[in-house]
Amino acid sequence: MVNNLRVVIAAAGSGSRMGGNINKQYILLKSRPLLAYSLDVFEKMELVDEIVIVAQAREIEYCEREVVKRFSYQKVSRVVAGGLERQDSIWAGLEELNSNTDFVAVHDGARPFVTSELIEEILKEAVRWGAAIPGVAVRDTLKQVDRDNFVRQTLDRSSVLAIQTPQIFRYCELHKAYEYAREQGVRATDDASLFEKYIGRVKVVPGDNRNLKITTPEDLAIARTILEA
Repeated sequence: MVNNLRVVIAAAGSGSRMGGNINKQYILLKSRPLLAYSLDVFEKMELVDEIVIVAQAREIEYCEREVVKRFSYQKVSRVVAGGLERQDSIWAGLEELNSNTDFVAVHDGARPFVTSELIEEILKEAVRWGAAIPGVAVRDTLKQVDRDNFVRQTLDRSSVLAIQTPQIFRYCELHKAYEYAREQGVRATDDASLFEKYIGRVKVVPGDNRNLKITTPEDLAIARTILEA
């Protein structure tokens, strides 16, 4: 049973690989900022109670004006300042949520094509297991290399998945994992890594290849093609 689902959207990245002088979250796709596409999905879902956006401190006012107010997002309760790294930013978002939060979904604002169907499937497994994340098959051959870029071994592609967001957890357990990581100075590239280390197993559900993260100009071109299809 889910009493409430609250959402933390990470939008504090610099987007340096995109070039230009605007954060990728605010690049326009068909007259809408990139960030708005995932917000649209969460905003319309009845099971979502609240959304917290984590942005760069210098962009909070811009995000509130050009995204939240312009597109009338009622479930966005606040836009808060992120930290130096993603992990610091997600912690800032988690701290803004009420302690009575049942489940929390953490999503990259640069993934505009998330669907309500995917979110519901992840949540279903998170309710059962405590934590669930979406993953897709890796299509390329993966090599582990040494410091000099010589191949050490070829990894078994069938046992490796590319992990996406949203990642959904019992709030109290994810919050506890983040607290432990902060106390011990542990860094991780995603939320599930901390949950795995300090709390327990994480269930993987089939992701969606369209749920890509916009990181480079090439990704942006793909996104525009998807929208025009």
